[in-house]
Amino acid sequence: MTVPVISITDLYHPPEDPGDNVDLIMAYGLPEIDLRAVILDVLEEKRHLVDGGVPGYAGPRDPGVVAVTQLNAIFGRDVPFAWCPFTRMQSPNDRMYDVPPSQQRGVDLLINAVADSPEPVHLLSFGSARPLALAFNRAPDVLREKVARIHLSAGTTTPTYPEWNVVQDPQAMIRIIDSGLPISLYRCAADDGVAEHSCYGYDNHNTFWRLPDLKWIADMHPWLRRYLGYALGRSTRPDFLRVLEEEAPAEQMAAIYQRSHSVWETAVWMEVSGRKLVRREDGSYAIVPGADVRDGDTVIRNEQVPCTVRSHPSGLYTFELGEGSGGRTSVFVRDDPFEYEQALVEAMPALYQSFRPCGLS
Repeated sequence: MTVPVISITDLYHPPEDPGDNVDLIMAYGLPEIDLRAVILDVLEEKRHLVDGGVPGYAGPRDPGVVAVTQLNAIFGRDVPFAWCPFTRMQSPNDRMYDVPPSQQRGVDLLINAVADSPEPVHLLSFGSARPLALAFNRAPDVLREKVARIHLSAGTTTPTYPEWNVVQDPQAMIRIIDSGLPISLYRCAADDGVAEHSCYGYDNHNTFWRLPDLKWIADMHPWLRRYLGYALGRSTRPDFLRVLEEEAPAEQMAAIYQRSHSVWETAVWMEVSGRKLVRREDGSYAIVPGADVRDGDTVIRNEQVPCTVRSHPSGLYTFELGEGSGGRTSVFVRDDPFEYEQALVEAMPALYQSFRPCGLS
């Protein structure tokens, strides 16, 4: 039985954060996931940005329709996609009906995909909370009735740190945190009790980890390797489907393979898919379906635990562990962040290498 999912992602073309291109493969590749729609979360200033953002990934850029189209082609799918309003909400109750019609389609798609689903849908948010907040402001009864859970990859409890996703739309974050909808929190940044209380810090409730290199891409299915070569190489070739049929220049791929890669999204996909991160008896690590955990395996903690949450005027939030929310709100927890990273450095590449487009061997 698969899990119905809508992925909301701040995916751009060319990329601003190439991790979004890598991450979206999970939505298509995991057999436990039934991807119903991709909602593109876009901010106007990012479309014009020439300097800033992620180093090496300057603008201009637009919604990542190319990447979604490529993955639809690779996996033989027809997953619908659309983008949302490009400007920030003015208040938590803003419905933004005044933006151009082309920017309304993402909110409409989100609401309709939830409403039309015969079973409750999981909404995964990897960006600002604006698409979620607008959908809730326009169709609150639909979301209350048909959303299984919101998985919110954003924020931290440090009100002085401008966490990336929160800054994209603070009013939207406040609206979702205070909505009363069932929410699982996946903090991106470490709290202020950590020496590096930033999106690159490590604590028990934030999700950050880092791959030392990308050499493992070489052993992915050729179509996926070429997809990532196109994205990570910031190619502007207009024939974005034909690039999937031919190898990128060796020197370009060699440079890509040497890069380190920062990751925040893995905890969400493991939680929603029911996958477990395990250490085998021989000391190796793997990401496996829950039913495939063996006697003798040690499960590396990747859990949601109950909490109560309160919004902060900055758009960030604070939480307290405990059952006070009646199960509506939970927060990610891991034990040793460095063992967690060590395990994923081995297990995550193997998972990506296992994905087979269109059921091909």
